[in-house]
Amino acid sequence: MIGRDEVLHVARLARLALAEEEIEPMARELSAVLEHVERIGELDLDGVQPTSHVVASSSKVDVTRALRPDEPRPCLPREVALAQAPAVSDGGFLVPSPQA
Repeated sequence: MIGRDEVLHVARLARLALAEEEIEPMARELSAVLEHVERIGELDLDGVQPTSHVVASSSKVDVTRALRPDEPRPCLPREVALAQAPAVSDGGFLVPSPQA
């Protein structure tokens, strides 16, 4: 299982502030994720073609036309976009500066 120091290191890299009571559950969750990745790494994938899309190799779906055409259309008015923002500054979203 991942240790406390590793959890705190990952949290610092991700710029997450963990409360003391979150560290142990996070260690269990991260350990479980790494166990799954390890199990996937044990699979014999020789002959399995890499895919660029989840349906590319498993179905006959034409993924080249999976998205709508990229065509210009009217923007959302600034006032509407900012109406639900928790903080606004100079006509835009106010984002907190990263903590050191």
